[in-house]
Amino acid sequence: MKALELKFVDSIATIGATHWNNLAGTENPFTRYEFLWALEKTGCTTQVTGWEPHHVAVFSGQADDESRQLVAVMPLYKKTNSYGEYVFDWSWASAYQNYGLNYYPKFVSAVPFTPSHGTRLFTGNSVNRDDIAKLIFDELKSKAESIEASSWHILFPTEEENKLFETIGIPARTACQFHWFNRGYSSFDDFLATLNSRKRKNIRRERQKVAERGTRFETFNAADISPEHWNTFYQFYQSTYMMRGMQGYLSQDFFAELAQLMPEQLFMIVALDGDKMIAAALFFRNNEKVFGRYWGSAQDYQFLHFETCYYQGQIYCIKHKLQSFDSGAQGEHKIQRGFEPITTYSNHWVANEGFAQAINKFLDEERPHIEQYQTEAATLLPFKKQS
Repeated sequence: MKALELKFVDSIATIGATHWNNLAGTENPFTRYEFLWALEKTGCTTQVTGWEPHHVAVFSGQADDESRQLVAVMPLYKKTNSYGEYVFDWSWASAYQNYGLNYYPKFVSAVPFTPSHGTRLFTGNSVNRDDIAKLIFDELKSKAESIEASSWHILFPTEEENKLFETIGIPARTACQFHWFNRGYSSFDDFLATLNSRKRKNIRRERQKVAERGTRFETFNAADISPEHWNTFYQFYQSTYMMRGMQGYLSQDFFAELAQLMPEQLFMIVALDGDKMIAAALFFRNNEKVFGRYWGSAQDYQFLHFETCYYQGQIYCIKHKLQSFDSGAQGEHKIQRGFEPITTYSNHWVANEGFAQAINKFLDEERPHIEQYQTEAATLLPFKKQS
């Protein structure tokens, strides 16, 4: 096999859409070139925001070799904060600071601001993934030492990748999300028929309350979303953060770029009072799954969030015969609406040996609590008991 060469690049544009997507594909909307490039182009992932691109590119063959090929890529960012990660390590950063050490910068392989699991290391068929992972790990450790980075964190990889990274010496952390699965339902009522009577009545009561206000819903593919829709949606999106004293991570230009670059994987569900938009949710999709991501409303209407973000998403899945619905991070309130607990993963390498031992001990102690939480959450699911 030809010698492998790894490079760190400060923009995904250096790799280019064709080369990146040839390895990463376009099925996952968040790891395709267009999504990551839109983040860079519109200033959402920069040194200023604490998400400085530092992507990994692995080549087979030397620079002067005419047959030299790109054989692996991996998203990588140099982070100067822990915002927008959804795998929380603020306490680790605080502990570092208390001992007079710098936790930042650190390296993160993830999709910025997007807690959705998926492949993180993309390789061609001509190379061994284990060898590529080891190469990246060795080079990352050297790079971390040269810039005094504290650590490397791989967020929301697949279960298979989690095991791979753990095997080469990057300890695993588990967490829990709630996803909905379409088990061949012919309609939303067909899904409701699988729930116990009390939960089924609760959902119907919530939906009835929304309907009684005269609220109606329309679904727009990206090509049909008007500038007015986008403007109003963005106001709603920012309002959800403003209520918590924050500002949304993403710019209006970012959403406009997505609509141009990857419209086939984007749709918006709009809640209307007459002709007036009162709420909106932006979703992504592929051939198997719906991803619920961004939402906002004009004001706090009772049950409107559940209808717009969950029930309408489930209805879309059923209508388009999609298999599952990833509705994002957190949300125990999703359980009674049929969203089931699943395990998510992350992997964490810490350079400082003393802190690495302490963090690994914490991860070992945390894991059974996560498992117990998932087990207990599963007992609260609303489905009828199987006889």
